[in-house]
Amino acid sequence: MNSWSELLEIPVTGRVGKPRQTGLTMVIDKGLGLTELQDLLENASDYIDMIKLGFGTSILYQEQVLRAKIAAIRAAGISVFPGGTFFEIAYLQGKAENYCELLAAYRFTGIEISDGTVEIPRTDRIKAIKTAKDYGLQVITEIGKKDPRDKVSLSVLREQVEEDLAAGAYKVVVEGRESGKGVMLYDSQGELKVEELEVLLKNRLSIDNILWEAPLKSQQHKLISLFGCNVNLGNIAPQEVLALEALRVGLRGDTLRSLLLREKSVIPLYALNIAP
Repeated sequence: MNSWSELLEIPVTGRVGKPRQTGLTMVIDKGLGLTELQDLLENASDYIDMIKLGFGTSILYQEQVLRAKIAAIRAAGISVFPGGTFFEIAYLQGKAENYCELLAAYRFTGIEISDGTVEIPRTDRIKAIKTAKDYGLQVITEIGKKDPRDKVSLSVLREQVEEDLAAGAYKVVVEGRESGKGVMLYDSQGELKVEELEVLLKNRLSIDNILWEAPLKSQQHKLISLFGCNVNLGNIAPQEVLALEALRVGLRGDTLRSLLLREKSVIPLYALNIAP
């Protein structure tokens, strides 16, 4: 035997390979240089589906560096888009459509539309989704506020998910920020509030359409335990991509232990009061 794959089997079966529509991993890039990015792509591109250039950092790169990053990410078969805060700034300045046009010109593959800081009426949000699609962009929307003092009811957020998807959004991101603490479905310690998760997922809202921001390992483990190895996860740090993939497929003690207690890799929704 000349390789690990000849010697050993991956403990968890059923992991979807690329190109995939579920089991997505979205990485947050908060300022990688070209060499760092190339190292990441060489090491882990098989396990990355999206790279978000966090916040409004896209405007801070030298022009040639930004274009080179976008080209490298696309060449690796990975979607790339700026963070939603950048869109919110464009909206605030009355330039939402121009923003979509420029994203397409830079050859970003997608856009994140959010209202985490700036209040955006639903009609304008839907219009932005449709405008972005007209420019050929894959639309990712985000629900939830960045400031924990800004409360929005879960029923309203659930309606927003349904409206975004109906308008043409590819996936809807549940806000978790890069800290994963004290926001949306996470308490101040980063623990998942399961009862609130149940409320959000009522009415058979498809798990496949949701991408959970889960920067902490404990959150990733919990969501994988609830929904299986092909749950969509985001805001993953570049250095954590392989660690997350190992968690998904039972190559870490956390999920290997769970695997020993059951026969199948995809966990039924027995732990939640949600219809599969």
